[in-house]
Amino acid sequence: MATYLDHILEAHRAAAERDGRDANVLTDRATSCPPTRGFRAALAAEPGLSVIAEIKRRSPSKGDLAPNLDPVALARAYEQGGASCLSVLTDADFFGGSVEDLQAARNATPLPVLRKDFTVNELDVCDTRIMGADCILLIAAALAPAELIRLHDLAVAVGLDVLVEVHDEDELTIAVDAGATLVGVNQRDLVTFEVDHERAVRMAAAIPDGVVKVAESGVRDASDAASLAAAGYDAVLVGESLVTAATPTESIRLLKGDR
Repeated sequence: MATYLDHILEAHRAAAERDGRDANVLTDRATSCPPTRGFRAALAAEPGLSVIAEIKRRSPSKGDLAPNLDPVALARAYEQGGASCLSVLTDADFFGGSVEDLQAARNATPLPVLRKDFTVNELDVCDTRIMGADCILLIAAALAPAELIRLHDLAVAVGLDVLVEVHDEDELTIAVDAGATLVGVNQRDLVTFEVDHERAVRMAAAIPDGVVKVAESGVRDASDAASLAAAGYDAVLVGESLVTAATPTESIRLLKGDR
């Protein structure tokens, strides 16, 4: 059964095939960019549970979430609430995001920023660094193991932190073998779209020491966050419940256990 990820990847790989830019030229540009802000370090340094707060206009499964959001205002609200990092969707066709959203959010705060997109080749990695992101997402389910290793190595070489997203123990093994030091466990099933809250709890113990652990998708409230913190997660990545919240600043404080 084809998943939403399959359709997105098909579009991204088709676009990559049409992209005639020189990878060597882009790699040189990427390696000459100013230093990044240290995405992984920001999560590792935070006492208690860190929050990666996402700027997300819509999703394929839920449709419009906040199509008219202001990335500057939202990024500042997230910072005021105590978010450690930002995540910004740059996929336009499926999520309504843009490079401009990422750059506006990053320029509005000192927080490190993850580019949330579907990385399929070396040009994507270089573009991520050049646009100003501090961290790139690599999805284990979207890449062959050799691709994951190659893109992970390139991302590190150009100065990016790398969040490797996994869904199960087999993908976790591939991520660790690729050298991942920042792993996100996506609780959403790729076929049914349902959120399995036990998935992240089960997998937390399997993630090696020294790897920063992030729980993704379906984090609804302080109770979910507390459960994930108790399971051993260093951070939660939260999008839908924050972009639709009446007061995202207060929502982040509650996720962190602040009163």
